[in-house]
Amino acid sequence: MWPLSNLLKTFVKKGRLTVFDVDGSEHIFGSGEEGLAVVMRLHDKSLHWKLFLNPELQAAEAYMDGGLTFEDGSGCYDLLSLFSENRGPLASHKVQGALRRGWRAMRRRQQMNDVDNAKLQARHHYDLSTELYELFLDDDLNYSCGFYRSPNDTLEQAQQAKLNRATAKLGIKPGMTVVEIGGGWGSLAIRLAQEGAQVTSINVSPEQIAIARKKASDAGVAKNIEFVQKDYRELSGKFDRAVSVGMMEHVGIGHFDEYFGKVRDLLKPDGYAFIHSIGRMTQPGTTGPFFRKYIFPGGYVPALSETFEATERQGLWVADMEVLRLHYYYTLRDWRTRFTANRDKAAKLYDERFCRMWEFYLGAAELGFLHGSNMVFQLLLSPQMDAVPVDRNFIVDAERKMRR
Repeated sequence: MWPLSNLLKTFVKKGRLTVFDVDGSEHIFGSGEEGLAVVMRLHDKSLHWKLFLNPELQAAEAYMDGGLTFEDGSGCYDLLSLFSENRGPLASHKVQGALRRGWRAMRRRQQMNDVDNAKLQARHHYDLSTELYELFLDDDLNYSCGFYRSPNDTLEQAQQAKLNRATAKLGIKPGMTVVEIGGGWGSLAIRLAQEGAQVTSINVSPEQIAIARKKASDAGVAKNIEFVQKDYRELSGKFDRAVSVGMMEHVGIGHFDEYFGKVRDLLKPDGYAFIHSIGRMTQPGTTGPFFRKYIFPGGYVPALSETFEATERQGLWVADMEVLRLHYYYTLRDWRTRFTANRDKAAKLYDERFCRMWEFYLGAAELGFLHGSNMVFQLLLSPQMDAVPVDRNFIVDAERKMRR
């Protein structure tokens, strides 16, 4: 088991991890107190070194390829929970600390999101079959954090509340022009059009645009929305409002000024923007190797410090900010539960390895919002000081009117 045993002795402080090696020998790490008991079996001796050197990536790949399996009712989510609860001791290990410093040194190279590369990397994830997303998203296909007034809200309730909250913050009035950067399957564009806005929604995924157009037609607002296949840097014009939900995470650290500069340039002098993004409450960091390689190539969760540095350089007022902490944990909890319930259907669309990859993705993301440093922030940005109402009551009043 050496050198993996050296890492696991340092790592498992809460709970207990039982490992059956390739030769059948049993190794126990941790006292079993204050945490989960996980039982896993290794089927490849090379994992002794691979897991020691890069546990975040190699554990995922070993699970995907069958080199690591679970017993006694344990599963991928249990291992991720054990990892999440013990992330502090893992990060303090000398080898892991050196690995993270290396990732940080390479992070700009990993996120070279020029226009062509950004399109390819976005389509890597968003051009998967819409049937897959229908297995775990809400009926409107919202693929971003919901707003849970209670942890017991349904996914549909939370996503409708998110759309209403965004609409309220934008202060939409009939006839307003809105540009949406990263339109997904069209749910927010449709919601804004229902308030009388004229929406230009851009997206780099032709699969999503086709679905969004059909949904807009079914909702009776197709004449109010133009869906355009473009990168945000290719867009021009002036709008009353700009909105970007779940897009900033794909910009990359070397492009924040470009992103906020484009948001500023798309706004009329008295206009303002609503930005909704995953963030981190820690200092700037890196994207984990599993997410970088398999899920969101080129993606990066920004810290507030580097976000505000960019808005300052681009001359934008941060007129309002709100931090949503556990809301994405609840959202991912519901997505993972639905994906698990429909796993057989997902396997028919793709294969077993794909399902294991997505189990790892959804579980790791969920726990990052429960035990880690991830959260969601919402900003209102404007070129002018007084473009956004100075009293936040306008948001509450609009939400209440919508609920009535």
